[in-house]
Amino acid sequence: MDIEVMGALSVRENGVSIVPTAPKPRQVLALLALHADQVVPVTALVEELWGSKPPRSSRTTLQTYVRQLRELIDEALSRGGNERCTPKDILATVPGGYRLETRNGTVDFREFERRAGAGYRAMDAEDYSGAARRLADALSLWTGPALTDVQAGMRIDMEARRLEEARLCALDQRIEADLRLGRHRELLPELTVLVNQYRMHESLHGQFMLALHRSGRRGEALDVYQRLRNTLVSELGLEPSAALSRLQRSILMARPETSSPSAPSTPGRRLVSRTV
Repeated sequence: MDIEVMGALSVRENGVSIVPTAPKPRQVLALLALHADQVVPVTALVEELWGSKPPRSSRTTLQTYVRQLRELIDEALSRGGNERCTPKDILATVPGGYRLETRNGTVDFREFERRAGAGYRAMDAEDYSGAARRLADALSLWTGPALTDVQAGMRIDMEARRLEEARLCALDQRIEADLRLGRHRELLPELTVLVNQYRMHESLHGQFMLALHRSGRRGEALDVYQRLRNTLVSELGLEPSAALSRLQRSILMARPETSSPSAPSTPGRRLVSRTV
């Protein structure tokens, strides 16, 4: 069983897709795929499908969706000539729920975590070239927003947000590694897009400011800070973090950053240590 969730949902057995076209069964498969090889409780599936007010027939209807998924699995197995494995072996009923068995297949978000972890370790070792390469390799697994073609309830939405945050962390560190390698000019087109996409993400704005400043575009770097400040104040009632303010002052005074800014804990408002 090969699973991809970092983009459109793809679940294949013997190379054959078992993703249903109907929204609800697809939603069930997506939640099972996000917890591959783990038990997903019936209560979690019911909540995902119907929220806090499921119909009385919810469990019976869920069983119908599971049966439809097993029919697709059976078709995939028959095409692969696998007579020793049954649909119930792959989509197993267990006490309290269901479990989707990958049987040593590939799972894209786990491979992403493995590759990104190697990149983070390279960053810790100050191997910036290796970190940039490994993190770029991890990010290459993404083909779009997580489960972009799945109708998401509360649980899938929460998991998709977690995966997106993991992607942003890897992206942040890959850009940081590139900055350490002096690739500031090459980063400008990418960062121009990113700061427009993530209008309140402090770390990306700080990286853009630094890349602009190192490219001889000091005024534009200060403009980036001002635009971010205006956005934060008007939409959240917050000032930029102390770390970003220090970076702005360093660029304004055109001197090296002497302190090491600490990263704020609020998601989307991170700034890692760097020098101007």
